[in-house]
Amino acid sequence: QVQLVESGGGLVQAGGSLRLSCAASGSIFSINRMGWYRQAPGKQRELVASITSSGSTNYAGSVKGRFTISRDNAKNMVHLQMNSLKSEDTAVYYCNILTTLPKVQEFWGQGTQVTVSS
Repeated sequence: QVQLVESGGGLVQAGGSLRLSCAASGSIFSINRMGWYRQAPGKQRELVASITSSGSTNYAGSVKGRFTISRDNAKNMVHLQMNSLKSEDTAVYYCNILTTLPKVQEFWGQGTQVTVSS
């Protein structure tokens, strides 16, 4: 079993910053990709940012230049630094990991609420 525990969500004013963290634990042999998704009310879940085991990153166009994803491979953690937050960033943010050993599997966190007030 694999568990993902997210932290760092909350309420912030527009222009402010938040840092999300996600810790993976359990039967983890190899994490390929780690990432963050978000889902706003009435909208589809969307990719915010992802990072591979080699450090390659991918960002949604709407967050480029404002958000930074990083990972600590030794601790199986992934972080999302969110700066210059906008009201449209309000959503539930989900941690996501893709493992490749012993087989390809995808795991999700329970989600953490981020609310940006204008």
